[in-house]
Amino acid sequence: MKIVKVLLGIVVALVVAILVVGQLLPSEQHVERSTVIDADPAAVFALINDFREFNRWSPWAEKDPQTEYEFSGPDSGVGSKMAWRSEDPNVGSGEQEIIESQPNTMVKTKLTFDGFDTPSYATFALEEAGNGTRVTWAFDANLDNLVGRYMGLMMDRWVGADYENGLARLKEVAEGGEQ
Repeated sequence: MKIVKVLLGIVVALVVAILVVGQLLPSEQHVERSTVIDADPAAVFALINDFREFNRWSPWAEKDPQTEYEFSGPDSGVGSKMAWRSEDPNVGSGEQEIIESQPNTMVKTKLTFDGFDTPSYATFALEEAGNGTRVTWAFDANLDNLVGRYMGLMMDRWVGADYENGLARLKEVAEGGEQ
């Protein structure tokens, strides 16, 4: 009987520790990656500001070529939307909408993922860098629940790797290596 009480005490202590630590973890998550592309900002902007160009360089397009896409709103810029549906858990399903677009300098999108109530945001900042363009791709999410806060511990690894791959592909396309 004494062993059961000790084991129960250990389980309760672990549950309390998980709850307390989870509340101390940050709810706001930020991931960003950058690269310099040997192309002018207008050429890079055109690839980012138009969802119909997205899969030419998207890190997720190659993960599931069977993903279904639906485009709505204007062809590019504010109000342009892209919804996607995939059975692959690495791609998932959701919608992305351009909510801010400043020619040749910035594009901000609102992301809603199926199964998540709170939207996330992706921002592409473009700035001249010598004869090219520095592109910084950032992801911001509010994961204000216990599971989300623990997921946040892995966010940089999960999203960061995809962003690095996407930026490498964007660089290849913008520099003319892929048509």
